[in-house]
Amino acid sequence: MRSLHDGRRHSRPVHRWPDGRPAAAGHHGATRGLAIDLGSSGARAWVPGRGLVTGPAPQEGAVRPVRRGRIVDADSCGRLLGHLTDAALGADRSGTVIVLSHPVLAGAEHRSLARNLLTALGPSGVVVLSSARAAAAYAGPRSGGPLLVVDMGAEITEVTLLVDGTVADARQAETGLIDLEPDAPPAAPVRTVLDMVMSMWRQDKHGAVSGALRRGPVLAGGGALRRDVTDGIAGCLGVPVRLADDPSTTVVRGAGLILDSVLRHAGTGAPAVLPGRAR
Repeated sequence: MRSLHDGRRHSRPVHRWPDGRPAAAGHHGATRGLAIDLGSSGARAWVPGRGLVTGPAPQEGAVRPVRRGRIVDADSCGRLLGHLTDAALGADRSGTVIVLSHPVLAGAEHRSLARNLLTALGPSGVVVLSSARAAAAYAGPRSGGPLLVVDMGAEITEVTLLVDGTVADARQAETGLIDLEPDAPPAAPVRTVLDMVMSMWRQDKHGAVSGALRRGPVLAGGGALRRDVTDGIAGCLGVPVRLADDPSTTVVRGAGLILDSVLRHAGTGAPAVLPGRAR
């Protein structure tokens, strides 16, 4: 299990345009864009005005570009991102913005590679941010305060503590739905979530985890589509959970909301409100 306390601390990336200005400052002329959730099981994109766009199905025997939350084949990943961008934005990328989410504990190398792959596609601006902040933007309460986000995907599971939109703590386990035997009860992944929450609680000196539990954690990812998983997590934690209409698209929809904020403010020059930034 990885965490913020294992010597590989997560530093929140600064969102910048290619010319070095902070993305939150807006970009004059940006009118189009897409948001991408790049996961181990595939990629999803959200296009304003069109909705959800999925990437091409991987060919049988092909190496998946992302494994256990990390980009393992940059060339294949670049082609996948290029396909999504072509379908959503066309050949002319001027005045466009791409928002991409990454696992909370993705290392600096993963984030830098993702940003470089996106920049090579020629958009006017790129925003790279954590999947937990995107999930909170879509499914979290609007009142601020502490929030737990549990994201169980195909190959990794992450639990993140956000305080007023900023990542305060996080845990990651390299296990997910792909590790479950068909029709097997989800005891192991549920226990993994419980262990990560308890690890956070033991190191929490300010009561943020307890406050987040009282509000109910947000569940995202494919694991949240399984009723036995959500019931198991709620039962072990002893609290109700928050579920979006389609938990498997919570992250990409949240990234789409952040994209909307960037585009909405781009024409005015006003600061775009991103999760973790003061209003």
